Amino acid sequence: MSFGKRVGVTPALFAALLSAGFANVAFAQAPAKPDSPQVQADIAKAMKAAGTTWTAEEKFFCGRPMGNRADDPIFEPVKLFDNVYAIGRTGTAVYAITTSAGILLIDSGYAADVETILLAGMKKLGLDPAQVKVIAITHGHVDHFAGTPYLQQHFHPQVYVSQPDWDLMEHPPTAAKGPAPVIPQHDLVMTEGKPIVLGDFKMTPVFIPGHTPGSMGLIFPVKDNGKTHMAAIFGGTMMGSVLNDSLDALETYKKSIAHFKAETMKAKVDVELQNHPLYENFPDKAATLKQRKKGEPNPFVVGRANYQGFVDVMAACLDAQIDRRK
Repeated sequence: MSFGKRVGVTPALFAALLSAGFANVAFAQAPAKPDSPQVQADIAKAMKAAGTTWTAEEKFFCGRPMGNRADDPIFEPVKLFDNVYAIGRTGTAVYAITTSAGILLIDSGYAADVETILLAGMKKLGLDPAQVKVIAITHGHVDHFAGTPYLQQHFHPQVYVSQPDWDLMEHPPTAAKGPAPVIPQHDLVMTEGKPIVLGDFKMTPVFIPGHTPGSMGLIFPVKDNGKTHMAAIFGGTMMGSVLNDSLDALETYKKSIAHFKAETMKAKVDVELQNHPLYENFPDKAATLKQRKKGEPNPFVVGRANYQGFVDVMAACLDAQIDRRK
């Protein structure tokens, strides 16, 4: 995987995507100047936190993080846990969670992928799209919400978005010209600490502004062969945008990571999932899971200490990105 740049994004396309404020687009930039001793110390701290578990994450976050693209490869729909399924692209994943009262989706992906990838993937996994009762959108970028209007029209789920990101979607930046995406019909507000409940399932949102004004992390139980674990998704991942964000935005991001660390530690999170699985060897983990034999560990169950190590890598690498600006 290249951490330096992504090719194929033209200046015109970048401008159009940026105008809506919805794309995590990374692009070729001038070579960075040599890192200062402070940045080197930040990276050393990240490498220590990474250990042998999060080496790919450390390289991604501490380097020049790339962004996902609408043409990222499609991965094979996969059952990760007794109640959790993943569908989508290597750059952008949607999670389907089965409950006693229907299906909850975390994000809905790109509009163009709803029928061909999301619904097709659900059916391949034996999931009935008509049972989608709730969609929780982690943040207001088009790769996470654009499939929602179709699902609202056909299946009428409740849709949760934080208030700042309802505002972002409904009043996008207008710095450049470009086609505006179809916005979901305004529905429910996702609020920190107020659980989203569907049947026997309860998910807790955590407010983590930075990537967008209203990015949300999510903490929820999963079952692996009947055993309960706690999973978390940091819904506003450090992508290519951190290379261009203001220092104020990055300082907000830093506070959000610290807050997420405290909440995931309190919840005893031991499962790491991402809606942008670019950097975590997702296809390899999924392949390992598919070949897993009885009694072997689930590769997505990393343990409480390792999960905190993952958050520490994000924090130290963000320090490196901030110190590069100073």
